[in-house]
Amino acid sequence: MTLKSHSILLIILPILVASIEVSAALGGRKGDLVGSWRPIENLNDPIVQEIAKYAVEEHNKQAKTNLRFLSVVSGETQVVAGTNYRLVISAKDEAAVHKYQTVVWEKPWENFRKLTSFEELKAFAGD
Repeated sequence: MTLKSHSILLIILPILVASIEVSAALGGRKGDLVGSWRPIENLNDPIVQEIAKYAVEEHNKQAKTNLRFLSVVSGETQVVAGTNYRLVISAKDEAAVHKYQTVVWEKPWENFRKLTSFEELKAFAGD
């Protein structure tokens, strides 16, 4: 390499290293991958509540049940072609309160929502 090439490399290399460090500090968390599930910080966010209510309503239509939405217990989002919401919700049938895990796929720019799963979480020994 020529002296000029070495000089350019010595200027560019520190800038490249600094930009990688800044990028990691601002947005990167170790282990995050594109498409990974991330916890929902605010379960009371109106959109999260709306998604949960939609999940119960859709399940009621499809399964011909009469569940009543109570609350969101926990949740995660995943960025795909839109957003997947994986929520644990509390809902009441006529006899008792149950917990369900549901996944709703949403593409708001297309006014699209789809219930992709809705399953009761069975109680474990010791609950």
